[in-house]
Amino acid sequence: MNELELKNIVYKIQNTQAEFQNIEVKRSKTQASERLFDTLSSFSNQDDGGIIVFGLYENDGFSITGVDDVQKLQKSVMNQCEQMEPPVRAVFTVVEIDGKNVVSAEIPPIDIADRPCFYKGKGRLKGSYVRVGDSDQHMNEYEVYSFEAYRKKYQDDVRIVERASISSLSQDKVEEYLKLLKKDKPNLSNLEDDRILELMSIIREGKPTLVSEFLFGLYPQAFFPQLSIIAISVPGTEVGDTDIDGSRFIDNQRIEGTIPEMVDSALQFVRKNTRKKTIVDPETGKRNDKTDYPINSVREALLNALVHRDYSIHTQGMPVQLSIFADRLEITNPGGLYGRLTLDTLGKIQPDTRNPVLATALEIMNITENRYSGIPTIFKEVKEHGLPEPQFKNERGEFTICLRLEDDEKNKNDDFGLLSFCKIPRTRKDIARHLGLSSVTYAIKTYVQPLIDAGAIKLTIPDMPSSINQKYYVD
Repeated sequence: MNELELKNIVYKIQNTQAEFQNIEVKRSKTQASERLFDTLSSFSNQDDGGIIVFGLYENDGFSITGVDDVQKLQKSVMNQCEQMEPPVRAVFTVVEIDGKNVVSAEIPPIDIADRPCFYKGKGRLKGSYVRVGDSDQHMNEYEVYSFEAYRKKYQDDVRIVERASISSLSQDKVEEYLKLLKKDKPNLSNLEDDRILELMSIIREGKPTLVSEFLFGLYPQAFFPQLSIIAISVPGTEVGDTDIDGSRFIDNQRIEGTIPEMVDSALQFVRKNTRKKTIVDPETGKRNDKTDYPINSVREALLNALVHRDYSIHTQGMPVQLSIFADRLEITNPGGLYGRLTLDTLGKIQPDTRNPVLATALEIMNITENRYSGIPTIFKEVKEHGLPEPQFKNERGEFTICLRLEDDEKNKNDDFGLLSFCKIPRTRKDIARHLGLSSVTYAIKTYVQPLIDAGAIKLTIPDMPSSINQKYYVD
Protein backbone atom coordinates (compact mmCIF):
# COMPACT_ATOMS: atom_id res chain seq x y z
CA MET A 1 0.00 0.00 0.00
CA ASN A 2 1.30 3.48 -0.79
CA GLU A 3 0.66 6.71 1.14
CA LEU A 4 -2.14 7.88 -1.15
CA GLU A 5 -4.01 4.60 -0.75
CA LEU A 6 -3.73 4.86 3.03
CA LYS A 7 -5.02 8.45 2.93
CA ASN A 8 -8.02 7.32 0.88
CA ILE A 9 -8.77 4.58 3.41
CA VAL A 10 -8.70 7.13 6.24
CA TYR A 11 -11.06 9.46 4.34
CA LYS A 12 -13.38 6.52 3.62
CA ILE A 13 -13.52 5.63 7.33
CA GLN A 14 -14.25 9.23 8.30
CA ASN A 15 -16.86 9.77 5.58
CA THR A 16 -18.76 6.58 6.39
CA GLN A 17 -18.10 6.75 10.14
CA ALA A 18 -17.56 3.00 10.18
CA GLU A 19 -15.10 0.14 10.22
CA PHE A 20 -15.43 -2.65 7.68
CA GLN A 21 -15.08 -6.37 7.05
CA ASN A 22 -11.41 -5.84 6.21
CA ILE A 23 -10.58 -2.60 8.06
CA GLU A 24 -10.10 -2.19 11.83
CA VAL A 25 -9.30 1.10 13.58
CA LYS A 26 -7.10 1.42 16.69
CA ARG A 27 -6.39 4.64 18.61
CA SER A 28 -2.95 3.38 19.76
CA LYS A 29 -0.58 6.35 20.01
CA THR A 30 2.59 4.53 21.03
CA GLN A 31 2.01 0.76 21.12
CA ALA A 32 -0.57 -1.74 19.91
CA SER A 33 -3.65 -2.51 21.92
CA GLU A 34 -3.52 -5.63 24.11
CA ARG A 35 -6.59 -6.92 22.19
CA LEU A 36 -4.83 -7.09 18.85
CA PHE A 37 -4.66 -10.90 18.82
CA ASP A 38 -8.32 -11.33 17.84
CA THR A 39 -7.99 -9.00 14.84
CA LEU A 40 -4.71 -10.59 13.73
CA SER A 41 -6.45 -13.97 13.81
CA SER A 42 -9.67 -12.95 12.07
CA PHE A 43 -7.91 -11.05 9.25
CA SER A 44 -5.46 -13.91 8.69
CA ASN A 45 -8.35 -16.36 8.46
CA GLN A 46 -10.27 -14.56 5.72
CA ASP A 47 -9.40 -14.80 2.05
CA ASP A 48 -8.69 -11.08 1.56
CA GLY A 49 -6.79 -10.47 4.78
CA GLY A 50 -7.31 -7.08 6.36
CA ILE A 51 -5.86 -3.70 7.34
CA ILE A 52 -5.43 -2.31 10.85
CA VAL A 53 -5.27 1.51 10.90
CA PHE A 54 -3.59 3.10 13.94
CA GLY A 55 -4.03 6.73 14.97
CA LEU A 56 -7.81 7.25 14.64
CA TYR A 57 -10.23 7.60 17.57
CA GLU A 58 -13.54 5.86 16.88
CA ASN A 59 -15.40 7.47 19.81
CA ASP A 60 -14.64 10.93 18.47
CA GLY A 61 -15.94 10.47 14.94
CA PHE A 62 -12.75 8.71 13.84
CA SER A 63 -10.75 11.87 14.38
CA ILE A 64 -7.01 11.71 13.71
CA THR A 65 -5.16 11.44 17.02
CA GLY A 66 -1.95 10.27 15.40
CA VAL A 67 0.82 7.87 16.41
CA ASP A 68 3.51 9.54 18.51
CA ASP A 69 6.16 6.82 18.23
CA VAL A 70 5.88 4.96 14.93
CA GLN A 71 8.84 2.67 15.54
CA LYS A 72 7.62 1.60 18.97
CA LEU A 73 4.16 0.88 17.56
CA GLN A 74 5.56 -1.26 14.75
CA LYS A 75 7.68 -3.27 17.19
CA SER A 76 4.64 -3.79 19.41
CA VAL A 77 2.58 -5.05 16.48
CA MET A 78 5.37 -7.35 15.28
CA ASN A 79 5.73 -8.76 18.80
CA GLN A 80 2.07 -9.73 18.82
CA CYS A 81 2.33 -11.12 15.29
CA GLU A 82 5.05 -13.50 16.50
CA GLN A 83 2.70 -14.84 19.16
CA MET A 84 0.32 -16.12 16.51
CA GLU A 85 0.38 -19.62 15.00
CA PRO A 86 1.40 -19.53 12.24
CA PRO A 87 3.24 -16.20 12.75
CA VAL A 88 1.73 -13.19 10.98
CA ARG A 89 3.87 -11.05 8.69
CA ALA A 90 2.42 -7.54 8.73
CA VAL A 91 3.35 -4.91 6.13
CA PHE A 92 3.45 -1.31 7.41
CA THR A 93 2.70 2.03 5.76
CA VAL A 94 3.04 5.47 7.36
CA VAL A 95 1.43 8.68 6.14
CA GLU A 96 1.24 12.18 7.61
CA ILE A 97 -2.25 13.74 7.70
CA ASP A 98 -2.79 17.17 9.25
CA GLY A 99 0.63 16.99 10.85
CA LYS A 100 -0.02 13.63 12.54
CA ASN A 101 1.24 10.18 11.64
CA VAL A 102 -1.26 7.47 10.70
CA VAL A 103 0.08 3.92 10.47
CA SER A 104 -1.44 0.92 8.74
CA ALA A 105 -0.58 -2.74 9.17
CA GLU A 106 -1.64 -4.95 6.28
CA ILE A 107 -2.42 -8.46 7.51
CA PRO A 108 -2.13 -10.98 4.66
CA PRO A 109 -4.34 -14.05 4.52
CA ILE A 110 -2.65 -17.29 5.42
CA ASP A 111 -2.96 -20.33 3.18
CA ILE A 112 -6.12 -22.28 3.84
CA ALA A 113 -4.06 -25.39 4.60
CA ASP A 114 -2.54 -23.51 7.57
CA ARG A 115 -5.79 -22.15 9.00
CA PRO A 116 -7.00 -21.29 11.52
CA CYS A 117 -4.43 -18.74 12.58
CA PHE A 118 -4.70 -18.46 16.37
CA TYR A 119 -3.14 -16.81 19.41
CA LYS A 120 -0.76 -19.35 20.94
CA GLY A 121 -1.47 -18.06 24.44
CA LYS A 122 -5.07 -19.35 24.26
CA GLY A 123 -4.68 -22.36 21.98
CA ARG A 124 -6.33 -23.31 18.71
CA LEU A 125 -9.93 -23.52 19.94
CA LYS A 126 -10.06 -20.45 22.20
CA GLY A 127 -7.55 -18.34 20.28
CA SER A 128 -9.10 -18.55 16.78
CA TYR A 129 -11.29 -15.72 15.50
CA VAL A 130 -13.42 -14.93 12.47
CA ARG A 131 -14.39 -11.52 11.12
CA VAL A 132 -18.14 -10.81 11.14
CA GLY A 133 -18.95 -7.35 9.77
CA ASP A 134 -16.71 -4.97 11.70
CA SER A 135 -16.17 -7.22 14.72
CA ASP A 136 -13.96 -10.16 15.63
CA GLN A 137 -15.76 -13.19 17.03
CA HIS A 138 -14.53 -16.46 18.46
CA MET A 139 -14.63 -19.33 15.98
CA ASN A 140 -16.97 -22.03 17.16
CA GLU A 141 -15.82 -25.63 17.48
CA TYR A 142 -17.18 -26.56 14.08
CA GLU A 143 -15.42 -23.68 12.29
CA VAL A 144 -12.10 -24.77 13.77
CA TYR A 145 -12.86 -28.38 12.85
CA SER A 146 -13.71 -27.50 9.25
CA PHE A 147 -10.20 -26.17 8.64
CA GLU A 148 -8.67 -29.23 10.29
CA ALA A 149 -10.90 -31.51 8.20
CA TYR A 150 -9.60 -29.93 5.00
CA ARG A 151 -5.98 -29.94 6.15
CA LYS A 152 -6.07 -33.60 7.18
CA LYS A 153 -8.48 -34.65 4.39
CA TYR A 154 -11.06 -36.21 6.70
CA GLN A 155 -13.69 -38.23 4.85
CA ASP A 156 -16.83 -38.08 6.96
CA ASP A 157 -18.90 -39.60 4.16
CA VAL A 158 -17.28 -42.98 4.78
CA ARG A 159 -17.37 -43.05 8.56
CA ILE A 160 -18.78 -46.28 9.98
CA VAL A 161 -22.41 -46.28 11.14
CA GLU A 162 -21.90 -48.26 14.33
CA ARG A 163 -25.55 -49.10 15.01
CA ALA A 164 -26.22 -50.26 11.47
CA SER A 165 -25.80 -53.68 9.89
CA ILE A 166 -25.87 -55.07 6.37
CA SER A 167 -29.59 -55.80 6.86
CA SER A 168 -30.28 -52.04 7.02
CA LEU A 169 -29.40 -51.76 3.31
CA SER A 170 -31.62 -52.58 0.35
CA GLN A 171 -29.95 -55.55 -1.29
CA ASP A 172 -31.62 -54.74 -4.61
CA LYS A 173 -30.07 -51.27 -4.61
CA VAL A 174 -26.66 -52.64 -3.65
CA GLU A 175 -26.79 -55.24 -6.43
CA GLU A 176 -27.77 -52.61 -9.01
CA TYR A 177 -24.86 -50.44 -7.87
CA LEU A 178 -22.45 -53.37 -8.18
CA LYS A 179 -23.75 -54.09 -11.65
CA LEU A 180 -23.14 -50.50 -12.77
CA LEU A 181 -19.76 -50.41 -11.05
CA LYS A 182 -18.47 -53.58 -12.75
CA LYS A 183 -19.45 -52.43 -16.22
CA ASP A 184 -16.37 -52.19 -18.47
CA LYS A 185 -14.06 -52.93 -15.51
CA PRO A 186 -12.80 -56.48 -16.01
CA ASN A 187 -10.29 -56.41 -13.15
CA LEU A 188 -12.92 -55.25 -10.68
CA SER A 189 -15.47 -57.71 -12.00
CA ASN A 190 -13.20 -60.63 -11.08
CA LEU A 191 -13.33 -59.73 -7.37
CA GLU A 192 -15.87 -60.97 -4.86
CA ASP A 193 -18.74 -58.58 -4.19
CA ASP A 194 -17.82 -58.22 -0.53
CA ARG A 195 -14.30 -57.24 -1.50
CA ILE A 196 -15.60 -54.65 -3.98
CA LEU A 197 -17.88 -53.11 -1.35
CA GLU A 198 -14.92 -52.81 1.03
CA LEU A 199 -12.73 -51.26 -1.68
CA MET A 200 -15.42 -48.69 -2.53
CA SER A 201 -15.96 -47.85 1.18
CA ILE A 202 -19.57 -48.99 1.05
CA ILE A 203 -18.75 -51.44 3.84
CA ARG A 204 -15.98 -50.98 6.41
CA GLU A 205 -15.07 -53.49 9.09
CA GLY A 206 -18.23 -55.39 8.21
CA LYS A 207 -20.52 -52.40 8.80
CA PRO A 208 -22.26 -49.93 6.47
CA THR A 209 -20.76 -46.48 6.07
CA LEU A 210 -22.69 -43.24 6.02
CA VAL A 211 -22.52 -43.09 2.23
CA SER A 212 -24.03 -46.58 1.87
CA GLU A 213 -26.92 -45.71 4.19
CA PHE A 214 -27.73 -42.57 2.19
CA LEU A 215 -27.56 -44.35 -1.15
CA PHE A 216 -28.89 -47.82 -0.38
CA GLY A 217 -30.38 -47.60 3.11
CA LEU A 218 -33.91 -48.79 3.89
CA TYR A 219 -34.34 -45.80 6.23
CA PRO A 220 -31.17 -43.71 6.80
CA GLN A 221 -32.89 -41.39 9.27
CA ALA A 222 -33.12 -44.27 11.76
CA PHE A 223 -29.43 -43.58 12.39
CA PHE A 224 -29.28 -39.89 11.49
CA PRO A 225 -32.70 -38.35 12.29
CA GLN A 226 -31.73 -34.81 11.26
CA LEU A 227 -29.89 -35.60 8.03
CA SER A 228 -32.95 -34.76 5.98
CA ILE A 229 -34.49 -31.78 4.18
CA ILE A 230 -36.79 -29.34 5.96
CA ALA A 231 -39.01 -27.81 3.27
CA ILE A 232 -41.27 -24.82 3.90
CA SER A 233 -43.44 -22.56 1.80
CA VAL A 234 -43.93 -19.13 3.37
CA PRO A 235 -46.86 -16.74 2.70
CA GLY A 236 -44.60 -13.74 2.21
CA THR A 237 -40.99 -12.75 1.73
CA GLU A 238 -39.61 -13.55 5.18
CA VAL A 239 -39.95 -16.37 7.69
CA GLY A 240 -42.53 -15.19 10.22
CA ASP A 241 -44.90 -13.65 7.67
CA THR A 242 -48.41 -15.01 8.14
CA ASP A 243 -51.53 -15.41 6.04
CA ILE A 244 -55.03 -14.21 6.89
CA ASP A 245 -55.52 -17.08 9.33
CA GLY A 246 -52.24 -16.42 11.10
CA SER A 247 -50.54 -19.46 9.58
CA ARG A 248 -46.79 -19.11 9.18
CA PHE A 249 -46.50 -21.78 6.50
CA ILE A 250 -48.48 -22.58 3.38
CA ASP A 251 -46.76 -25.96 3.44
CA ASN A 252 -44.25 -27.53 5.82
CA GLN A 253 -42.65 -30.92 5.31
CA ARG A 254 -39.73 -33.00 6.58
CA ILE A 255 -38.31 -34.92 3.63
CA GLU A 256 -36.50 -38.17 4.41
CA GLY A 257 -35.02 -41.20 2.65
CA THR A 258 -31.89 -41.79 0.61
CA ILE A 259 -30.35 -38.92 -1.33
CA PRO A 260 -32.10 -39.86 -4.62
CA GLU A 261 -35.42 -40.22 -2.75
CA MET A 262 -34.99 -36.89 -0.98
CA VAL A 263 -34.22 -35.11 -4.26
CA ASP A 264 -37.36 -36.55 -5.90
CA SER A 265 -39.57 -35.64 -2.91
CA ALA A 266 -38.11 -32.14 -2.70
CA LEU A 267 -38.83 -31.53 -6.38
CA GLN A 268 -42.43 -32.66 -5.82
CA PHE A 269 -42.64 -30.13 -2.97
CA VAL A 270 -41.34 -27.38 -5.26
CA ARG A 271 -43.81 -28.25 -8.02
CA LYS A 272 -46.65 -28.26 -5.50
CA ASN A 273 -45.77 -24.90 -3.98
CA THR A 274 -44.78 -22.88 -7.03
CA ARG A 275 -46.75 -21.73 -10.05
CA LYS A 276 -46.94 -23.17 -13.50
CA LYS A 277 -48.23 -21.04 -16.35
CA THR A 278 -49.17 -22.03 -19.89
CA ILE A 279 -47.58 -20.04 -22.71
CA VAL A 280 -49.06 -20.21 -26.20
CA ASP A 281 -46.72 -19.67 -29.14
CA PRO A 282 -48.51 -17.02 -31.29
CA GLU A 283 -47.05 -18.49 -34.49
CA THR A 284 -47.55 -22.21 -33.97
CA GLY A 285 -50.30 -22.20 -31.38
CA LYS A 286 -48.29 -24.74 -29.39
CA ARG A 287 -48.89 -24.65 -25.65
CA ASN A 288 -45.92 -24.94 -23.27
CA ASP A 289 -45.94 -25.02 -19.50
CA LYS A 290 -43.45 -22.78 -17.72
CA THR A 291 -42.70 -23.17 -14.02
CA ASP A 292 -41.59 -20.37 -11.71
CA TYR A 293 -38.12 -21.89 -11.58
CA PRO A 294 -36.36 -24.22 -14.06
CA ILE A 295 -36.86 -27.60 -12.38
CA ASN A 296 -33.53 -29.03 -13.53
CA SER A 297 -31.73 -26.09 -11.91
CA VAL A 298 -33.57 -26.72 -8.65
CA ARG A 299 -32.55 -30.39 -8.93
CA GLU A 300 -28.90 -29.41 -9.44
CA ALA A 301 -29.06 -27.09 -6.43
CA LEU A 302 -30.60 -29.82 -4.24
CA LEU A 303 -27.97 -32.35 -5.34
CA ASN A 304 -25.26 -29.77 -4.68
CA ALA A 305 -26.59 -29.28 -1.15
CA LEU A 306 -26.84 -33.00 -0.38
CA VAL A 307 -23.58 -34.07 -2.01
CA HIS A 308 -21.39 -31.25 -0.74
CA ARG A 309 -22.90 -30.65 2.68
CA ASP A 310 -20.85 -31.45 5.77
CA TYR A 311 -21.57 -34.93 7.17
CA SER A 312 -19.37 -34.66 10.26
CA ILE A 313 -20.63 -35.23 13.80
CA HIS A 314 -20.61 -31.46 14.22
CA THR A 315 -23.43 -30.97 11.70
CA GLN A 316 -25.37 -34.23 11.82
CA GLY A 317 -28.11 -32.42 13.74
CA MET A 318 -28.55 -29.87 10.93
CA PRO A 319 -30.85 -30.64 7.98
CA VAL A 320 -30.67 -29.09 4.54
CA GLN A 321 -33.25 -26.28 4.28
CA LEU A 322 -35.50 -25.67 1.28
CA SER A 323 -37.48 -22.43 1.62
CA ILE A 324 -39.98 -21.09 -0.90
CA PHE A 325 -40.93 -17.42 -0.49
CA ALA A 326 -43.22 -15.20 -2.52
CA ASP A 327 -40.24 -13.81 -4.43
CA ARG A 328 -37.50 -16.46 -4.24
CA LEU A 329 -36.42 -20.03 -3.54
CA GLU A 330 -33.51 -20.72 -1.21
CA ILE A 331 -31.58 -23.92 -0.48
CA THR A 332 -29.14 -23.90 2.45
CA ASN A 333 -26.79 -26.68 3.49
CA PRO A 334 -24.50 -27.08 6.52
CA GLY A 335 -20.86 -26.75 5.55
CA GLY A 336 -19.65 -23.70 3.66
CA LEU A 337 -17.56 -23.80 0.51
CA TYR A 338 -14.87 -26.42 0.92
CA GLY A 339 -11.15 -25.95 0.57
CA ARG A 340 -9.86 -23.25 -1.76
CA LEU A 341 -13.17 -22.67 -3.50
CA THR A 342 -14.56 -19.12 -3.14
CA LEU A 343 -17.70 -17.39 -4.31
CA ASP A 344 -15.67 -15.70 -7.06
CA THR A 345 -14.40 -19.02 -8.42
CA LEU A 346 -17.63 -20.98 -7.94
CA GLY A 347 -18.47 -22.83 -11.15
CA LYS A 348 -15.25 -21.65 -12.82
CA ILE A 349 -12.59 -24.01 -11.44
CA GLN A 350 -12.39 -27.64 -10.43
CA PRO A 351 -13.18 -27.56 -6.70
CA ASP A 352 -11.91 -29.67 -3.84
CA THR A 353 -14.46 -32.34 -2.95
CA ARG A 354 -15.60 -32.71 0.64
CA ASN A 355 -17.29 -36.09 0.06
CA PRO A 356 -15.41 -37.79 -2.80
CA VAL A 357 -16.79 -41.30 -2.25
CA LEU A 358 -20.38 -40.05 -2.22
CA ALA A 359 -19.82 -37.94 -5.35
CA THR A 360 -18.22 -40.85 -7.21
CA ALA A 361 -20.95 -43.30 -6.22
CA LEU A 362 -23.68 -40.96 -7.45
CA GLU A 363 -21.81 -40.63 -10.74
CA ILE A 364 -21.71 -44.42 -11.09
CA MET A 365 -25.46 -44.50 -10.39
CA ASN A 366 -26.01 -41.92 -13.17
CA ILE A 367 -27.54 -39.44 -10.73
CA THR A 368 -24.82 -36.82 -11.09
CA GLU A 369 -22.18 -36.17 -13.74
CA ASN A 370 -19.46 -35.31 -11.21
CA ARG A 371 -17.93 -33.04 -13.83
CA TYR A 372 -18.36 -29.80 -11.85
CA SER A 373 -21.10 -28.74 -14.27
CA GLY A 374 -23.86 -28.18 -11.71
CA ILE A 375 -23.31 -24.48 -11.06
CA PRO A 376 -22.74 -23.57 -14.74
CA THR A 377 -25.92 -25.50 -15.59
CA ILE A 378 -27.87 -23.49 -13.01
CA PHE A 379 -26.57 -20.21 -14.44
CA LYS A 380 -27.39 -21.23 -17.99
CA GLU A 381 -30.92 -22.49 -17.33
CA VAL A 382 -31.86 -19.62 -15.04
CA LYS A 383 -30.82 -17.16 -17.75
CA GLU A 384 -32.81 -19.04 -20.40
CA HIS A 385 -35.79 -19.03 -18.05
CA GLY A 386 -35.67 -15.23 -17.90
CA LEU A 387 -34.75 -15.03 -14.22
CA PRO A 388 -32.09 -12.90 -12.51
CA GLU A 389 -28.71 -14.52 -11.96
CA PRO A 390 -28.63 -16.96 -9.02
CA GLN A 391 -27.20 -15.55 -5.81
CA PHE A 392 -24.86 -17.38 -3.46
CA LYS A 393 -24.00 -16.80 0.19
CA ASN A 394 -21.19 -18.48 2.13
CA GLU A 395 -20.91 -17.60 5.77
CA ARG A 396 -20.04 -19.23 9.08
CA GLY A 397 -20.41 -22.83 7.98
CA GLU A 398 -23.46 -22.50 5.72
CA PHE A 399 -23.83 -22.24 1.97
CA THR A 400 -27.00 -20.86 0.37
CA ILE A 401 -28.16 -20.67 -3.22
CA CYS A 402 -31.02 -18.27 -3.99
CA LEU A 403 -33.13 -18.26 -7.15
CA ARG A 404 -35.27 -15.15 -7.60
CA LEU A 405 -38.43 -14.71 -9.63
CA GLU A 406 -38.38 -12.59 -12.74
CA ASP A 407 -39.20 -8.92 -12.22
CA ASP A 408 -42.15 -8.91 -14.61
CA GLU A 409 -45.37 -6.91 -14.54
CA LYS A 410 -47.15 -9.49 -12.42
CA ASN A 411 -44.62 -9.16 -9.63
CA LYS A 412 -44.48 -5.37 -9.95
CA ASN A 413 -48.21 -5.32 -9.28
CA ASP A 414 -47.87 -7.70 -6.33
CA ASP A 415 -46.72 -5.25 -3.67
CA PHE A 416 -48.83 -6.93 -0.99
CA GLY A 417 -47.92 -10.58 -1.53
CA LEU A 418 -51.23 -11.54 -3.15
CA LEU A 419 -49.61 -14.17 -5.37
CA SER A 420 -48.34 -16.05 -2.36
CA PHE A 421 -51.56 -15.45 -0.41
CA CYS A 422 -53.71 -16.81 -3.24
CA LYS A 423 -51.85 -20.10 -3.55
CA ILE A 424 -54.91 -21.20 -1.60
CA PRO A 425 -58.19 -20.05 -3.28
CA ARG A 426 -59.42 -16.89 -1.51
CA THR A 427 -62.76 -15.09 -1.39
CA ARG A 428 -63.14 -11.36 -1.98
CA LYS A 429 -63.50 -10.79 1.76
CA ASP A 430 -60.37 -12.82 2.47
CA ILE A 431 -58.39 -10.64 0.09
CA ALA A 432 -59.79 -7.38 1.46
CA ARG A 433 -58.91 -8.46 4.99
CA HIS A 434 -55.41 -9.45 3.83
CA LEU A 435 -54.97 -5.96 2.35
CA GLY A 436 -56.45 -4.28 5.43
CA LEU A 437 -59.23 -2.64 3.39
CA SER A 438 -62.88 -2.26 4.32
CA SER A 439 -64.07 -1.89 0.71
CA VAL A 440 -64.14 -5.27 -1.02
CA THR A 441 -64.91 -3.69 -4.39
CA TYR A 442 -61.96 -1.32 -4.14
CA ALA A 443 -59.63 -4.16 -3.12
CA ILE A 444 -60.57 -6.31 -6.10
CA LYS A 445 -60.55 -3.47 -8.64
CA THR A 446 -57.29 -1.87 -7.49
CA TYR A 447 -55.13 -4.79 -6.46
CA VAL A 448 -56.54 -8.03 -7.86
CA GLN A 449 -57.75 -7.07 -11.31
CA PRO A 450 -54.26 -6.02 -12.57
CA LEU A 451 -52.98 -9.43 -11.55
CA ILE A 452 -55.91 -11.12 -13.30
CA ASP A 453 -55.19 -9.10 -16.43
CA ALA A 454 -51.53 -10.18 -16.28
CA GLY A 455 -52.58 -13.80 -16.02
CA ALA A 456 -51.09 -14.19 -12.54
CA ILE A 457 -54.37 -14.77 -10.66
CA LYS A 458 -57.21 -16.92 -11.90
CA LEU A 459 -60.90 -17.28 -11.04
CA THR A 460 -62.45 -20.48 -9.78
CA ILE A 461 -65.59 -19.61 -11.77
CA PRO A 462 -64.18 -17.81 -14.83
CA ASP A 463 -67.51 -17.69 -16.68
CA MET A 464 -69.21 -15.88 -13.80
CA PRO A 465 -66.72 -13.28 -12.53
CA SER A 466 -69.35 -11.61 -10.32
CA SER A 467 -70.53 -14.82 -8.64
CA ILE A 468 -70.89 -14.61 -4.86
CA ASN A 469 -69.04 -17.94 -4.71
CA GLN A 470 -66.12 -16.62 -6.72
CA LYS A 471 -62.63 -17.28 -5.42
CA TYR A 472 -59.22 -16.16 -6.65
CA TYR A 473 -56.18 -18.41 -6.88
CA VAL A 474 -52.70 -18.84 -8.29
CA ASP A 475 -52.19 -21.90 -10.45
